[in-house]
Amino acid sequence: MKIIVLFGKPGAGKGTQAALLKETFSLVHISTGDVFRANIKGNTPLGVMAKSFIDKGELVPDAVTVDMLSAEVEKNPDAKGFIFDGFPRTTAQAEALDALLEEKCLKVDATIALVADDEVLIERLLERGKRSGRSDDTDALKIRTRFEEYNLKTAPLITYYSQQGKYQEVNGIGEIESISAKLAAIIEAL
Repeated sequence: MKIIVLFGKPGAGKGTQAALLKETFSLVHISTGDVFRANIKGNTPLGVMAKSFIDKGELVPDAVTVDMLSAEVEKNPDAKGFIFDGFPRTTAQAEALDALLEEKCLKVDATIALVADDEVLIERLLERGKRSGRSDDTDALKIRTRFEEYNLKTAPLITYYSQQGKYQEVNGIGEIESISAKLAAIIEAL
């Protein structure tokens, strides 16, 4: 079973690449955003709890997020592996993910960061905002704030996973197929 963590700044292509890798390697794609939306829409106990924080403009506590992700893993007992997209976002979340997987006799095999220049990502996100209507993708200042949040909270994952020998980078700018091929080569080598 392969467990992959895909991360990078907003707009780096995580969702696009995760969807392609899911198909290529028959992995279960676990997108934190999708899991939140499904639990909230389904009015599950965890969804109700998450919504109570989101409605107040607060971050959903790690424990709630980990419980949702644990439920997703348990829903797929015959999975060949998982690709996590959007989680972990902090070192504390990475430690919680490691603990969750260890309970299931699993481990993260690789973390792959999609890296790209901020200005390119801002253009990409502003364009996405025109199509998606996502308010957080329509304002360059809000996008820069998200990048600052990433640099402060998520970038330390580079050190966390590098110390475990599980960190690699792929340039997130270029042809989708070319990026996919680079990601696939990393996964195949596991």
